[in-house]
Amino acid sequence: MKKLAESIKSKPYIGWIIFACSMAIVFGLGILAASITERRAEIATLYANKKVEIEGINAKNEEWGINYPREYNTWKKTKEMNFSSKHLGNTTEDVLESRPEMVLLWAGYAFSRDYSAPRGHMYAIEDVTHTLRTGNPDHDHNDMQPSTCWACKSPDVPRMMHEKGVEEFYKAAWSAHGSEIVNPIGCADCHDPETMNLTITRPALIEAFERQGRDISDATPQEMRSLVCAQCHVEYFFQGDGKYLTFPWDGGFTVEDMEAYYDNLDYSDWTHTLSRAPMLKAQHPDYELFLLGPHAKRGLSCADCHMPYKAEGGIKYSDHQIVSPLKNVSSTCQTCHRDSEANLVNYVYEYQDKALEVRDRIENELAKAHVMAKTAWDAGAAENDMQNALQLIRQAQWRWDFAVASHGGSFHAPVETQRILAHSLDRTLQAQLELQRVLFTLGVADVKMPDISTKAKAQEYIGLDMDKLNADKQKWIKNTLPTWVEKARSEGKIVS
Repeated sequence: MKKLAESIKSKPYIGWIIFACSMAIVFGLGILAASITERRAEIATLYANKKVEIEGINAKNEEWGINYPREYNTWKKTKEMNFSSKHLGNTTEDVLESRPEMVLLWAGYAFSRDYSAPRGHMYAIEDVTHTLRTGNPDHDHNDMQPSTCWACKSPDVPRMMHEKGVEEFYKAAWSAHGSEIVNPIGCADCHDPETMNLTITRPALIEAFERQGRDISDATPQEMRSLVCAQCHVEYFFQGDGKYLTFPWDGGFTVEDMEAYYDNLDYSDWTHTLSRAPMLKAQHPDYELFLLGPHAKRGLSCADCHMPYKAEGGIKYSDHQIVSPLKNVSSTCQTCHRDSEANLVNYVYEYQDKALEVRDRIENELAKAHVMAKTAWDAGAAENDMQNALQLIRQAQWRWDFAVASHGGSFHAPVETQRILAHSLDRTLQAQLELQRVLFTLGVADVKMPDISTKAKAQEYIGLDMDKLNADKQKWIKNTLPTWVEKARSEGKIVS
């Protein structure tokens, strides 16, 4: 101590350094104490406010809301449809009407009938029951989708899987569980009722990790804030006759990794009715693209941007109105980025504009490729002569779909999304060159493109009787769907 005192006397700045370090330590300890106190207050409030016991897999969100009113009240706002940015939002949009080329791209697949922009979680049940893609359960059984289509729509799904078994649930017809799957995406999808910790309720994600040699129970709390989203916001397919929900991640998360997985299985979702190409339909690979983007690489989770923290009466909680971060830039982007709201929004628009410029070109050229292939078949093309072109069409459309089916991929991973779209356009033009070669050998000098300037014209061209499809579905919605709801209400499966 004497030597230290002498050093300070001869070198006064040492004293200031010690003072600064002491203050920093005191400040750090204060922050730690405040954090511990805040967390204890949150935990105490969590248990003190419990008014009902949530037991088992309780799919009724309203009952969870009795204990957790703040989170529940923000979750109810997923029903709002009052936000639109330049390209995204939570408003209703008929995407096929906006981009009718997509009707032709999905010829022979249910998406050519109906494809609307996704809405909030509160609409999950309504949207899957009303869409033309799920067919008409009253009489069109050959057109019916499997029960696997319910997998991401409701907390009733893990309840039914527990009651019936996972395999039995998947392989049933979609209509078989109509009076059981009645509560929209909510609390029990992501939370353990005892501790409120985040939990995985869908076996497909756990199984995908296991096949990669990973244990999902080792995930950190921050990783879980993305993994609960990854139960649904991913690429998947229905494997085998049992339509078992499977994530194609065995080889990795890139578009090429998953394409190789499907190729090894000789798998296709459908055969295109115009080009006869064996097609792949991407679902919504949001998690996979997010992992390849700058925010995930810096340790952020989905919830950091889509479920920002709020404070009320000294209590901190997550906003469960899961929506575009652009709806509330001050609580999302500006918590990290020291820039104006206008600049931050314009950065996003710049990414989106550039990606959509390429996307629009692909949709136009890919539609031409399918028509060129149809023309070649109609002119008597041999299968051997068409194989290269059909493989290129499959690869091109898979890449296009992978990029555009993702919710916000052009922002989550702008460089990767642009790369995928560039490869899609390249393969599309390669397919056209291959088809021109085939058409030349057949003596076909000109390919007449159909008028697909509107959704109705495009659907007529691919042979859809939309009047009948719409009439049948509306009749079912009016006459049969209410019986599902009444049965569920009478059995106490829904609150209201």
